[in-house]
Amino acid sequence: MASLRDIKSKISSTKKTSQITKAMEMVSAAKLNRAENNAKSFVPYMNKMQEVVANVANGISGVSHPMLVSREVKKTGYLVITSDRGLAGAFNSSILRAVYQTIQKRHTSSEEYAVIAIGKIGRDFFKRRGIPVARDITGLGDQPAFADIKSIASQTVEMFEDETFDELYLFYNHYVSAIQQDVTEKKLLPLTEISPEGKKTSYEFEPDEEEILEVLLPQYAESLIYGALLDSKASEHAARMTAMRNATDNAKELINSYTLTFNRARQAAITQEITEIVGGAAALE
Repeated sequence: MASLRDIKSKISSTKKTSQITKAMEMVSAAKLNRAENNAKSFVPYMNKMQEVVANVANGISGVSHPMLVSREVKKTGYLVITSDRGLAGAFNSSILRAVYQTIQKRHTSSEEYAVIAIGKIGRDFFKRRGIPVARDITGLGDQPAFADIKSIASQTVEMFEDETFDELYLFYNHYVSAIQQDVTEKKLLPLTEISPEGKKTSYEFEPDEEEILEVLLPQYAESLIYGALLDSKASEHAARMTAMRNATDNAKELINSYTLTFNRARQAAITQEITEIVGGAAALE
């Protein structure tokens, strides 16, 4: 059995750990509130953007755009959103497992695909396994602005337009609630599944339809990436908050267990001392 000093040291260190995890939980809860508001406030913009793009794209006859047309798939791109830091439960592992299994299932050669990684955890994961990483970005803040990812978003769209990739898929954690985040796969490009919802709207174009699509479609694809990033950030803070709460609860249970062990050891030591005293007194009689 460990000495009383060792047990007391374990209790002290576990209490300090629980204080840290509790503080991290509170920080993540505060960040989650803002990230959730950011993600929700972006939804109306995305819905309107989709409505306009769908109506314009489907309302034009005789005019096409490369982003709306499927072509022979020679190379696939996967844009994967993870975090820069761990301590977030299964937030990163679940998304990376899904992407890795998808790649193993769909491809037989590394020439057939490449990854665009947002987040240090994902970038390092793919590089360690020899998976080609075409682009990566790290160091994003907890509440990222569109300007922070404008470069990689536009580069991603350009890689489809110049036929570096023939299709693009987006992987991220969709925020459902503070205790539920779902791994989501979304086809980013080509935009073959876009369709108007509700009443169809007609538009007058200035200067012309082709130039409108040339500007509007890349912006729409970039906004899809940014919306997924906001969604992922809310999921990250929720996952970290839950993980830190579980860590705090586990620390409390461990403290209770150590305290019980400490009390038993102390009682045994006291009993041993009393026995020795009584035995010594009896020997002197």
